[in-house]
Amino acid sequence: MTIQEMKDKKKEKGYTYAQIANLSGVPLGTVQKIFSGETVNPRYDTLLALEHFFEEPLEVREHVYNRYERNGSYTVDDYRTLPDEQRVELIDGYFYDMASPTFGHQSIGGEIHRQIANFIVENGGNCRPFIAPVDVQLDCDEKTMVQPDVGIVCDSSKIQRFGVYGAPDFLVEVISPSTKKKDYTLKLSKYIEAGVREYWIVDYMQEKVLVYFFESDVYPVIYGFDKPVPVNIYDDNLKIDFTNIAKWLKDGME
Repeated sequence: MTIQEMKDKKKEKGYTYAQIANLSGVPLGTVQKIFSGETVNPRYDTLLALEHFFEEPLEVREHVYNRYERNGSYTVDDYRTLPDEQRVELIDGYFYDMASPTFGHQSIGGEIHRQIANFIVENGGNCRPFIAPVDVQLDCDEKTMVQPDVGIVCDSSKIQRFGVYGAPDFLVEVISPSTKKKDYTLKLSKYIEAGVREYWIVDYMQEKVLVYFFESDVYPVIYGFDKPVPVNIYDDNLKIDFTNIAKWLKDGME
């Protein structure tokens, strides 16, 4: 589909720039530049995302879009009917958009998960590590579904076909500028209330790790990337080494 054909469809269907951006995953500013002609040669993946938006049946897109207008009353059923490419989390009936993770973000989450998985394999036990995207129905209700970056579940009955039903024992969020406020405040309170035992916030731009161990204190312990960080739920027998991550950052990983 050409850009001109997309412009024609936009005019025919009456879509707004915000609606196109919201449902295609393409940033609003990029959408505006493409349709105004300021950007003549968009990236291939951007064109694919826009093409997918315009090719999907109108009633499906309108149904999704209209649900965003009743934010605060969404349920897990609404969450599950969203298009696969629509990356959101559902918290207390509200949808929160999730930006596509960067290479650096995924590398950090993967390295933490690798060390946890190696420890569990070497030492045995019932705990299972996981890495995003895995759905976590945190409160066992119909109003919240999150996707933490890394987690550990020690109660096998919580592991369901769709993901995790209930609070994991250990969670990690690797923050980005778009998720910083949510991870530091909203998710922190949700994880405490749900019964998560330990929560880490990894701020790789500052090379800091905030460790909340809710079984002992509500105040975090702050670590740098220069020393291994102990995992409290394993009585400090497992320590995450950030040496590789620090090296990647020094080499210019973003």
